[in-house]
Amino acid sequence: MNKIKAIQMISTFLVLLSFNASADYISNSTVGAGGYDLVSYQTGKKPLPGNGNYVATIDQVNYIFANQENLEVFNKNPKKYMPQYGGFCAFGASVGKKFIGDPNVWEVVDGKLYFNLDNGIKAMWVKDIPGNIVKADKNWKEIKHKGASSL
Repeated sequence: MNKIKAIQMISTFLVLLSFNASADYISNSTVGAGGYDLVSYQTGKKPLPGNGNYVATIDQVNYIFANQENLEVFNKNPKKYMPQYGGFCAFGASVGKKFIGDPNVWEVVDGKLYFNLDNGIKAMWVKDIPGNIVKADKNWKEIKHKGASSL
């Protein structure tokens, strides 16, 4: 192999390596819950916007908090504060679909946070919250790892 070919191969390798590093950076910059403080859903009357100075990362998704205290509370028990169904719409999960959950259309039920697509969908969900949660929990096991467009 001549020197030019070797340099081309090394250059190609470095370019591909940099693309991979860029992809990791981008995938790790995802902000969950629309940037709202997950603890504030359960402690206040409305969710507070998070601040990038207070970050917890779960499954490559960054959750940001309004203050250090809420970040520490979250870190003690993340599962308690994480939105159900990966933040997808609770009613959507009850019918076997994945709709984007709106962090401004929410409900805390028995200490768990649920998002819905919009207020119209939430109106259907609240007609039978316990029944819809049972259906959504069952469906979530089947759809959790499927793409929304395939459902």
